[in-house]
Amino acid sequence: MKETILLVDDEKEIIKLMEIYMQNEGYRLLTASDGLEALERLRSDSVDLIILDVMMPRLDGIEACMRIREERDTPIIMLSAKSQDMDKIAGLSIGADDYVSKPFNPLELIARVKSQLRRYNRFARQVVPPNLNEITIDDLIINTAMHKVTVDQREVKLTPREFEVLHMLALNCGIVLSMDRIYEEVWKEPYMESKNTVMVHIRRLREKIERDPQHPRFIKTIWGIGYKMEPN
Repeated sequence: MKETILLVDDEKEIIKLMEIYMQNEGYRLLTASDGLEALERLRSDSVDLIILDVMMPRLDGIEACMRIREERDTPIIMLSAKSQDMDKIAGLSIGADDYVSKPFNPLELIARVKSQLRRYNRFARQVVPPNLNEITIDDLIINTAMHKVTVDQREVKLTPREFEVLHMLALNCGIVLSMDRIYEEVWKEPYMESKNTVMVHIRRLREKIERDPQHPRFIKTIWGIGYKMEPN
């Protein structure tokens, strides 16, 4: 059975257009016209991915994304007519996994949907016994089989993209990874001056796994090059 996509947008033309493309791909499409309606949908329906417009009445996409992230790690793709870097960073910094600027090519959006679902299915829905495939760095434990991270015996909720970045750094513990290498391996697309995207995800990871994000003990910045993880 194909996955269920929730498309949240107040532009009826976009809803109608994406209904055609989603149907052609075999996806089950749910729609909402604002953030509050989206939250109501999520309470009653099982959703595999959310496409969330930024500018909407009643509850905008940024606030809706923050509320969704309090309860679930469902992949979120943000849509916005704004193309400035700060708008993109804002969306990513509050938990979105990807960002598409309006106007967009429907085929590109479909490709982004497929990419996010592949990542989410690979990391979040594997049915395997627990306590396997664990990476331990001091009191940080990354369970790749269960898509679970604990620090100081406290479980940390990560988005699929955050988990991939952390997993990549942990697999290469002690090795400096450049921002372009992290981006190209995790996002599976050319770097193209996307350092802000990597920096935002590193900042979010530090806020979640570090006791003091300003003085990180796990993820070290190597100025002018990139990042590395190393035990203390």
